[in-house]
Amino acid sequence: MENISRKKFIATTALAAAGLPFGLGALAKPLALPEDINGVYPAATEKIKVSIFSKHLHWLNYTDMATLAAQLGFDGVDLTVRPDGHVSPERVTDDLPKAVEAIEKAGLKVYSIVTNIKAADEKDTEPILKAASALGIKYYRTAWFNYDKALSVQANIKAIYKQLVGLAAINKKYGMHGGYQNHSGDLFGASQWDLWLSLEGLDPNYIGCQYDVRHATTEGADTWPVTLDLLKAYSKTINVKDFYWDKKDGKWQVKSVPLGEGMVDFKKYFSLLKQYNINGPLSLHCEYPLGGAEDGARKLSISKEAFSEAVKKDLTTLRKWLAEYDL
Repeated sequence: MENISRKKFIATTALAAAGLPFGLGALAKPLALPEDINGVYPAATEKIKVSIFSKHLHWLNYTDMATLAAQLGFDGVDLTVRPDGHVSPERVTDDLPKAVEAIEKAGLKVYSIVTNIKAADEKDTEPILKAASALGIKYYRTAWFNYDKALSVQANIKAIYKQLVGLAAINKKYGMHGGYQNHSGDLFGASQWDLWLSLEGLDPNYIGCQYDVRHATTEGADTWPVTLDLLKAYSKTINVKDFYWDKKDGKWQVKSVPLGEGMVDFKKYFSLLKQYNINGPLSLHCEYPLGGAEDGARKLSISKEAFSEAVKKDLTTLRKWLAEYDL
């Protein structure tokens, strides 16, 4: 028990230093961790389900998207339900059931959706969650948050904490989990420590993180395992992609590449997923040059065959790793 008490003390101290409240009734828990007092994690009961991020299939309608995803060997489709996505928020009540029906007819499932949801009181939040929940969808990705440069870091964390409290409440109402993707750059959550501070004390069954090891590696090539440890209880969904740093015209920049061709240490990553028994839905992102599909283009500059070959190669690589670590 000494180990847990120490962790709770550290969490409480960190929140106090940031000026954050610790404890919010039914939505707050004292540092939710999945391990017992001996550091042993409960065994995962299901294997990871792999979906394709539907942004890469914006050039296809619901039926053709589902057919191709099934042919490539995916378990599901991580569906964009946001402006310029496969499902427009304004039409979610009518169109989300149609998209899900097409995907299920192809033998796949929609385990998760990608949204622009930032707060519980936005006009599109409740309609999206209500429609998704009615269809049996349990997970969604939130929008990203920008730092308000007029405020201190601590004040930003406190403000975003309040937003997440509201989202946790409405997520609980609909039995869903909202995951914030840690994205590299100057966005909130890029360092992941700020994201942990904004989540600590909230119920990870309803609000958390969609852990992105590529972006975590961009921000900390050697330190990302520390942040995965911090966020493990909150990481109910994950996504994968690869990259390396490339120097062009004298400037260093991120170069996205197919899985296994970059610097992300997937061996370490999957070993930690196995250790922590993180087995939620996984979304495959293909952000290297792919005829515009990497950016959600409605028309590709490459053939369907070339697209399929590239994505199939990524999926084969991913499946090999998952099998190696029994995930």
